[in-house]
Parts: sequence; C-alpha cells; structure tokens
Amino acid sequence: MTADSRVRLRREAWGFAIGSVFFTVGAVPFYAEAVGPVLTNVTFFIGAIFFTLAAFIQLALSGRRPPRRGSNRPDRADWWASAVQFGGTLFFNLSTTTALITVINDDALVGTGWVPDALGSICFLVASAFAVVATTDREGLWDPKARSWRCTWLNMAGSVFFGLSAVGAFVIPATSDLVSLLWANLGTFLGGLCFLVAALLSRRDIPVDAAPAAAV
Repeated sequence: MTADSRVRLRREAWGFAIGSVFFTVGAVPFYAEAVGPVLTNVTFFIGAIFFTLAAFIQLALSGRRPPRRGSNRPDRADWWASAVQFGGTLFFNLSTTTALITVINDDALVGTGWVPDALGSICFLVASAFAVVATTDREGLWDPKARSWRCTWLNMAGSVFFGLSAVGAFVIPATSDLVSLLWANLGTFLGGLCFLVAALLSRRDIPVDAAPAAAV
C-alpha cells in the first residue's frame, strides 16, 4: 500500500466516522426535542454529505471504473461494493434534502423523501453483500489490509438497521403516521453506531509508518 493510499483510506474512515456520528446523534429523541425538527434534519443532511465524500474516496481507491475482464473475483466484488454504496449515499443525500425541505416548507408533501431513503438502504445492503464476497479472499484485493471481516460484518449489521429504519419511517397514507417511530429512530441509531465502530476499527488497521503526520 502506498503512502497516498494510506492517507486516502484514513480520510475515507474519518468521513464514514463523522457521518455516522451525525446520523447517530440525530436519531436520539432527546437531541431532536432539544434542537427542534429543522436542526435535527440539518444534522442528517450533514451526515449524508460526509457519507458521500467517504464513499467517493472508497470508489476512487477501488479504481472508479468497472474492473476489466480477467480481474479477480474479490477486486470485482470490492468495486461493485464501492460503486453501489456510493449510489446509496446519493439517495441518502436526496432523502435528507427532501426531509429538510419538508420541515422548512409547510406546503411540501409529507413522506416524499421515503423512496430515496428506502433505495439508499437497499443499496447499502447490496453493497454490504458485495463486501462480504470481496472479503472472502482478502489476499486478492488491491490491498489486503483495506478490508477486514469485523468491519465488513459491522457494516452489514449497520445496513440491516438502516433498512429497518426505512421500513419504520414509511408514512401510512390513510393516517399520515409512521409505521414505527421507534424503529425509524432506533434503526438509524444502531446503524450509525455500527458504521461508526467499523470506521474507527478500519482506521486502526491502516499502517501509519509511511503516512504523513497530518493524516494520522
């Protein structure tokens, strides 16, 4: 692994960690009650931006373009995991933006941000499945230390919790109530925690001997 790759991996890890903190904090009811709905949705909006920046770095490290014919199975799976996850973060950007506009504008349609939220959760689940495949043969990856089992399964757990959150956040048309406010918040909170721990653990796994001091 080159020094430049180490720096970008650390930035990727910090991006996911910071984004996870925003999502985790935003899902805490006490925080939402204290700051109000606008700042709560701003919190999710900022978190989604950090997720997207981190996902873009991950995709760049994986090659940005689809692997060519003849590339090995783990590299192909790793690229697809990165590409699908990046797409998922864009859906979360859309859903958090829509939710923020809905809170600010009383004339906006309630629940219009649910579809991209659901699609983002599906993308995260699919990306996690590709990551599991990629991790089955770490030695075949562009760098074996870039992925680890504990981080892969923590991200899978986080994706499952985000999926449960999306289901809980669905607005029932007849009543305008959520399917489950508990799971809308709890799924986001637990998912954010899983992503946070995975990001911090992955940062610990990155060698520091050749990394510039500012990136450590």
